[in-house]
Amino acid sequence: MKLALLPWALLLLATAPGRGPGPTAGAQESCSLRCGHLEGPCSCHPTCSGLGTCCSDFRDFCLEISPYSGSLMGGKDFVVQKLQWFSATEGVICRFKESIETLGHVDSSRQVHCVSPLLYESGRIPFTVSLDNGRSFPRSGTWLAVHPNKVSEAEKSHLVNETRWQYYGTEGTAGNLSLTWDASALPSPAVTIELWGYEETGKPYSGEWTAKWSYLYPLASNIPNSGFFTFTPKPASSNYQEWRVGALRITDSNNYPGKKDVQALWTNEHALAWHLGDDFREDPVAWALAQCGAWEKLEDELPDFLEELPDCPCTLAQARADSGRFHTDYGCDIEQGSVCTYHPGAVHCVRSVQASPRYGAGQQCCYTADGTQLLTADSSSGSTPDRGHDWGAPPFRTPPRVPGMSHWLYDVLSFYYCCLWAPECSRYMQRRPSNDCRTYRPPRLASAFGDPHFVTFDGTKFTFNGRGEYVLLEAALTDLRVQARAQPRVTSNGTQTRGTGLTAVAVQEDNSDVVEVRLASRAGALEVLLNQEVLSFAEQSWMDLKGMFLSVAAEDGVSVMLASGAGLEVGIQGPFLSVSVLLPEKFLNHTLGLLGTLNNDPTDDFTLRSGEVLPPSASPRDLFQYGASWAVHNASSLLTYDSWFLRQNFLYQPRHDPTFEPLFPGEATLSPSQAHEAAELCGDDPFCNFDVAATGSLSTGNATRVAHQLHQRRVQSLQPVVSCGRLAPPLNGHKDSIRYLAGSTVRFHCNNGYSLAGADTSTCQADGTWSTPTPECQPGRSYAVLFGIIFGGLAVVAAVSLAYVLLRRRKGDMHVWGSQP
Repeated sequence: MKLALLPWALLLLATAPGRGPGPTAGAQESCSLRCGHLEGPCSCHPTCSGLGTCCSDFRDFCLEISPYSGSLMGGKDFVVQKLQWFSATEGVICRFKESIETLGHVDSSRQVHCVSPLLYESGRIPFTVSLDNGRSFPRSGTWLAVHPNKVSEAEKSHLVNETRWQYYGTEGTAGNLSLTWDASALPSPAVTIELWGYEETGKPYSGEWTAKWSYLYPLASNIPNSGFFTFTPKPASSNYQEWRVGALRITDSNNYPGKKDVQALWTNEHALAWHLGDDFREDPVAWALAQCGAWEKLEDELPDFLEELPDCPCTLAQARADSGRFHTDYGCDIEQGSVCTYHPGAVHCVRSVQASPRYGAGQQCCYTADGTQLLTADSSSGSTPDRGHDWGAPPFRTPPRVPGMSHWLYDVLSFYYCCLWAPECSRYMQRRPSNDCRTYRPPRLASAFGDPHFVTFDGTKFTFNGRGEYVLLEAALTDLRVQARAQPRVTSNGTQTRGTGLTAVAVQEDNSDVVEVRLASRAGALEVLLNQEVLSFAEQSWMDLKGMFLSVAAEDGVSVMLASGAGLEVGIQGPFLSVSVLLPEKFLNHTLGLLGTLNNDPTDDFTLRSGEVLPPSASPRDLFQYGASWAVHNASSLLTYDSWFLRQNFLYQPRHDPTFEPLFPGEATLSPSQAHEAAELCGDDPFCNFDVAATGSLSTGNATRVAHQLHQRRVQSLQPVVSCGRLAPPLNGHKDSIRYLAGSTVRFHCNNGYSLAGADTSTCQADGTWSTPTPECQPGRSYAVLFGIIFGGLAVVAAVSLAYVLLRRRKGDMHVWGSQP
């Protein structure tokens, strides 16, 4: 929702006292080797810009770069902003993660460049820069390495008709293959195209298990940088046949073959059918079946990863609402037209956000248009779990936790062997069975929005409009903390209302990063801070962070997915933030704060920090004291104070303002016309009615009403449902339904030549059991055959009778005709 101007932001600007008590004039302290430090006569901390306390060389040593992100495959050139180097340099070296070095350069405009390296992990990668050929590295910054599927298409070279590349050599697939790229992305008149292969070697799940990209051979050398290349693939020599998955890299021809960490363009990783040997081309089905069998043998030797995967939600509505544990699978997204190449019967799939703790595996869950979960036992379109999570898993770098590539080796390439290059998909599905939802438990939801109003995990509703910073949630189970800042709304004439709303929310779990979401100074937009530094989402909307994942939708929605499976969603509703928190069932009996005590007992939701419990009938003024008891303690604050307004009004003041007198329910009155308009808008929504009365603004009341409805709809989507589990069809028969939730009925049928022994239907009951077991289809005449014989016999009798009658009539007629003259 776009606003003309945020009144609280105007107040912030009007009352900010400028630099304030910053460093004394003439301070010469440097940020060399001090980025992130607060101490000293000047600051090198990210908050110093807003406070005016930065050292004079802050941007010379604490680097901003553009672009700030690229594929973990490396080869991306980036420029250090706000640093021009006019002195002579012996050489630019960029060091990533304290050990991986790439060569940089200073261009003709005196700007410093670095090249990102090939990595085996995603996320924020620290780097340092040397301008004296490696003798010192006083400058530092952060590079964001992302999954190859999350970079823009302009950053890649493209396999023309990628499917053709990956089926090359199979029946009906031959001829030339083509490759395109943006020639302007490589500043070179001539390029080399190289094949690189990926492998993981060593004993699985041991310290010897290693991941490695290897340069294999050039596809073309010193060709014009035209942006297009075509060729007829020849089988690679036998010493390269062990690589079955890889990618092409395009680099400047001046680089020696296989030179690492130089500016380059990569294709998508893909199955290397086009470079396989003559044995594959002569009989691709037999070759693929042999590889499918070898994969089966390996799977039987590896540990079972299925047992530690999270259970799939039972319905599409649950899957989309459980955003702390599941996120859209980009390969099958209902918001993008449901192009589900590997799951053609599905309209939407989700993946588990977090990899499994021990084996780094991932869950996938797919659904039909009516919300039914698709199982591999019923359809080849069903969802398949992954031995290697597609998004990888911390600490990354080692199998099977390498983003994208471990998944390719253990889950995708085997799908090609068994399903795409050979017709034995049932063998793949047997070892990648879908998880049904019999033991799935939806998360619990609590929300805060409007002036502000709260709906706790156990469903208690109340209003607390204090001014200050408060604990929304504390859970010692995982040391999860969610805190929020509430500020008064300021009218257009500059006066404060007696209501407040949330303007900032921060979250941390255990020793994870701290993420804060707050209203930006620009109307209708959010600002996201990571460890007190403002993030840019100009290039990426998804970030892998320490202990969490972060996803941003446009400018008005942020999702935080934590390692425990808890989720936090922050959006804009009217002039304030709306906040929703999702907690898995394991948090039962482990929560405190304004969002209540999650224990299925709403009578103890008003538990003060002291442990005293207010009754559900507590007065609004008593509830105000309850809310005040959950003021944030100074030492434990997660919020950022990067302006003098925030410091003077929150950091240096009591975290709950005891002088602020809010408007309590029942104290506001409306004129008859306002009351009529409010009644038409709000109906029986008490939160909407209160906010209209408190602010005199129908738009504010409407924003509250919408937020409340969104909460209610989500609660409804997360209602538990009963599943009886998959019901198999009878041997030598089939069934007419794949829906296994309470109230669903499955009908059974036998193939011709078989008859049913048992009930022909079974219904999923409320206790999670089927009303009858799967019947048997026994050899013998089926009802259809019997009915065919009976009715066929009757038809023959009828035909014979009719022929007899007609014949008698004809003879009689012939007698009459013969007597005529």
